[in-house]
Amino acid sequence: MARRNDHTREELVSMTLEQVKNFLAEHPHHELSLRKVAAMIGYVPSTLVNVFGNYNLLLLHAVAQTLDELFAEAEAEMKEASSAEDALKRLAFCYLDFASRNPYRWQLIFQHTMNGEELPEWQSERINNMTGMLETLIQQINPQLNSDETLEASRVIWSGVHGITLLSVDDKLFTSVPVDGKALINNLLGTYLNAWKG
Repeated sequence: MARRNDHTREELVSMTLEQVKNFLAEHPHHELSLRKVAAMIGYVPSTLVNVFGNYNLLLLHAVAQTLDELFAEAEAEMKEASSAEDALKRLAFCYLDFASRNPYRWQLIFQHTMNGEELPEWQSERINNMTGMLETLIQQINPQLNSDETLEASRVIWSGVHGITLLSVDDKLFTSVPVDGKALINNLLGTYLNAWKG
């Protein structure tokens, strides 16, 4: 069993999050526990509590790492876009692709709860960066929307894309023929964008 001073705090954080990420590549988060994570890195659970504060915050750091990866992929995709409409489509497809490649990590983002505790600022900023990216695109596509309308449109579009992604990843679209999630996203965005042009 490793001792606390065998690694720096930063090394412990990095090792822990890497093990959680590896675990979530194959298994859902509810099969994980503080004891399991500690055993994976050769430490006792109390060491992880000292480093992260509690198990819930440890999982929140794993969520943050996932959001950082998703944000980086989204930014890279949007740099390739030829227009704001194209960027919106690329952002939505990136969301679906990321969730399809990382289903258990993606599910943890939405199944994790703070159990009544306040969300730390560092996590709120990540969420604001993701939603802000979408709001900026909508403002570019339809500049006549005021800030409240932009916010509402962004949440409607995100909810639609999220729903399609969730049902695609869980294979719960309940169709007799295969349905492509990207085709559904195209339909959703096309309908919305056409309504703005009307």
